[in-house]
Amino acid sequence: MQKVEAFRFIDAHRDEMISLWQELVNMESGSSDKAGVDAVAARLQQELAGCGADARIVEFEQAGNMLVGKIGAETAKQPVLFIGHFDTVFKKGTVASRPFTIQDGKAYGPGVLDMKGGIVAFLYAIKALQAAGYQARQIKVLLAGDEEVGHLHSSAAELFMQEAQGAAAAFNCETGFVDDGIVIGRKGTAQFTVEVKGVSAHAGNDPENGRNAILEMSHKVIEIQALTDLNGGTTYNVGVIQGGSVPNAVPDYAKIVIDVRYKNPEDLPGIQAQLEAIAAKTHVAGTSATVALNNGFKPMKTTEGVKALFQLVKKVSAENGFGTPYEKYVGGGSDSAYSVLAGVPTVCAMGVKGGRNHSPEEYAVVETLFERAKLLSACVLKLDEE
Repeated sequence: MQKVEAFRFIDAHRDEMISLWQELVNMESGSSDKAGVDAVAARLQQELAGCGADARIVEFEQAGNMLVGKIGAETAKQPVLFIGHFDTVFKKGTVASRPFTIQDGKAYGPGVLDMKGGIVAFLYAIKALQAAGYQARQIKVLLAGDEEVGHLHSSAAELFMQEAQGAAAAFNCETGFVDDGIVIGRKGTAQFTVEVKGVSAHAGNDPENGRNAILEMSHKVIEIQALTDLNGGTTYNVGVIQGGSVPNAVPDYAKIVIDVRYKNPEDLPGIQAQLEAIAAKTHVAGTSATVALNNGFKPMKTTEGVKALFQLVKKVSAENGFGTPYEKYVGGGSDSAYSVLAGVPTVCAMGVKGGRNHSPEEYAVVETLFERAKLLSACVLKLDEE
């Protein structure tokens, strides 16, 4: 039985899986460190080549490169897709102080959970399927090098949609949850910058001729925060504010950066229009303001195909003693949005389980590395049984 053989392969390669996990975590790949990100892309290309993959690197000038791999020949059945990213939020030099370590059954290190553990899990799911003689479907791999910055300086989002088209199912091995939640929907994210220009003047000798950009921005911050609609699922967070230079000068410049979360892809134009209306409204005569959309993710919609794939994952998990997952909807964005937009049933958060991602305390539960590799391989096999 192929599942038994696949599980046996994973059990026999536990040390090897840990070793690769350690290697990847200790290869720094913060989104702004293009050289580091690209080195991880090249290492993973080698790993896929060892699986017999046709793996190519898509190069970007101002962002980390992307990796696209195809394993096995095309068949009459639709391919299976594994997706994710290998960049992290951590600055270069973090590994020196916090390298990969394991303590009390938990692994620590920058990106150990988000999402280098997930990459190892699906790589070994693929290897296990190959060891079991699986050839029913072609397997495709899509890994981005700039997910954590929303593909600000690349066309990775468009490539995800292009390469995903026609797949039977996509498994995004993002951060897994210790409560067994499997993500079937995510809010969209959008980051906006608002800038106000005023007129500088001496705060003591000439205040009447100044036009205070910070005062003008203060009005706008209050109006923007008031746009939050918790019941409707749209939130606005002014998370960064900058302005002025010295206390004895009327400030002629202020800037804020806003994080917006929303449920439906069609909501974004209206969100931008609201912000532009606030920017156009003047409270301090002689000031002016502009709005710019920086980056973001489309929402991951919960389609009928997504729901059906979740039911398959739930069934496989229960059958194999991996717990009973529940449907989880979260506010954080991911590239699952783009596979769903391409018409592919997708489940997210299929990576190793853990917590505190994006923080110095980020950790992953070591045993779930093997559990998730088995779950992923069993889900692929189940696609052909259902």
